[in-house]
Amino acid sequence: MPQRRSAKKELRKVAKRRQRNLVLKQNIKAAIKKLKKALEEKDPNKSRQALQGVYKILDKAATKKVIHPNKAARKKSRLSKLLVKK
Repeated sequence: MPQRRSAKKELRKVAKRRQRNLVLKQNIKAAIKKLKKALEEKDPNKSRQALQGVYKILDKAATKKVIHPNKAARKKSRLSKLLVKK
């Protein structure tokens, strides 16, 4: 445990950031699952909307440095390939 006041504050900040990052990562996973489910249903409009939702969440996570921008781009590319394939 930290001893100094500034270190204690930093520990609190890190805990808040970690929680926020975990929520964003869970949102990414949920959006991808939603997209894959829409692809299985073979509904093109639903699939496109789900893909747009995934793009939005990935871009936000990348700008907030939760995930690396290249990782976001890679995921977007692979998911769009799935949409084109179906």
